[in-house]
Order: sequence, then C-alpha cells, then structure tokens
Amino acid sequence: MRYQTIQPPEILKPYVRCFWVFEHELSLSEPSYVYRSVADGCAEIVFHYKGVFDDITGNTNPASYRSGLQSQTSQYSRFIIHEDFGLFGAYLYPYAIPRMFGLPAEETTNTQLDLHLLLGDEGKFLEEQIMLAADNTQRINILSSFLENQLHKRQMLEKNMMHAVRYAIYDGTGTNVNELASKFSLSTRQFDRKFKIYSGFSPKMYLRLTRLQNALKQYGSNKSLTRIAYECGYYDQSHFIHDVKAFTGYHPGFYFSGNAEGTEYRNI
Repeated sequence: MRYQTIQPPEILKPYVRCFWVFEHELSLSEPSYVYRSVADGCAEIVFHYKGVFDDITGNTNPASYRSGLQSQTSQYSRFIIHEDFGLFGAYLYPYAIPRMFGLPAEETTNTQLDLHLLLGDEGKFLEEQIMLAADNTQRINILSSFLENQLHKRQMLEKNMMHAVRYAIYDGTGTNVNELASKFSLSTRQFDRKFKIYSGFSPKMYLRLTRLQNALKQYGSNKSLTRIAYECGYYDQSHFIHDVKAFTGYHPGFYFSGNAEGTEYRNI
C-alpha cells in the first residue's frame, strides 16, 4: 500500500491543501479492499486511474464513477473494490468550489458530482488526460494547469470569508461562533449566512468537523483519548465519543486502535 501527499504550486495553495496518491495491489488472501471515508469539512477532486471503487453505504450518487468532485461532508461512507487500484486527487478547501466551479459550497454539501456532469466536455477531456498520463507527476501538472485556468474564469471571492474558513480549520480549537463572527467584524447572523456559502455548513457544524479532523490527526500519537479530546477543544469525553461515532461510525477507542476499517493508510 502506498499513500503520498504532494504540495501544490504556490498559486494554488490558497485553494488546494495538497495533492495525494493512494495505490494498492490486492493479493490472494485479500480479494477485496474496503475504504471508509469520514466526515470532513474539505472537498476533493478524485480520479480512479486504476480500478473503480463502488459506494456500499448508499450515501453517494452515482455509486461509482471514474472521476468526480466529493464535496465537504458530515457523513462517513464505505467503498469497496475487487481489484488493484490507483487513485489521484486534490484536497480542496470548501471555498474552492465557488471559486473554481461557480457553485455555492452549501449547494454541494454531502454530494458527489461526476466530473462529466459538473464540467461537460471539459470534464471528459480532463478525465481522459489524467487516465492517459504517464505517471503521477504528469497528473499533478495536468490538474494544476486545469485548476489554475479555473481561477482565471471567475472573480475573487470575499477574502475575509476565505480567511474565516481557514481560521476555523487551523486555529478554531476552543473557538465558538460568536467569537468567530466578532473576529471577522460581522454580526452572528451575517457571519452564519456568509460562512455557509463558503464552507457548506453552519459555523457551529464546521467547528465540530474541524475538531474531529484535528483529533484524527492524532492517530498513532500514543496519546490517551482523554488528552486528545482536551487538546482538540472537546468540552468533555462524552462529546468526543459522540462526535467520533457520528462522523466515523466507530467508537474512538476502536478507531484509534489501529484496527478500524479504512485507517490502513494512516499507518504508512
């Protein structure tokens, strides 16, 4: 199994957190592989350049696709494949959706859009280029060029709200909605409305999702669950357990045990 992240070019860093590659060869003792995605406040463009996963939770439509935009989500999903696979993608801040595709982030939340439907012939051509690329370095160059071109098609978004989303992701531990609104010089009502357009969620829900992701980053750290909960801004252990179960499908004790489905790549 191989999982790798690659930094995007400077012009894309405000919108793309990283590019990533996930590859695996099955064996006779492993005739299939099940991957579990968890709730995440960021989005992804995904290309299956070798093999295609099928959704077995019924959370996505279509259930399988060669290339697509997986939006920010408050759900976990399970995917299965019965052959060797290779995936390539870009991990996006949610406001990249309105900036690059002209759609309010809140209209795409908890959805999966086939690139053919999202972009028409342009999406088909991009998919073909990615599939025929000689290697992942070439795939990064192709997707970088496409995303840079998308930036030139539309006007800049409100930088204030882009900064608000990034602040929630990187510095929001222990922050509440009123504090966030005040920090960005808006009333709570104005902030809530604008934040949904750029993040896809209410500020309250988004802070829950960022706390979860910050907690999951502690996977493999050997810290106690109590310490992880405290450092990531949970009020108490019961809130931590509730959110991990709601957003991953697992009790945190099992998720962090190293035996949970879909966590293998975290061990690489």
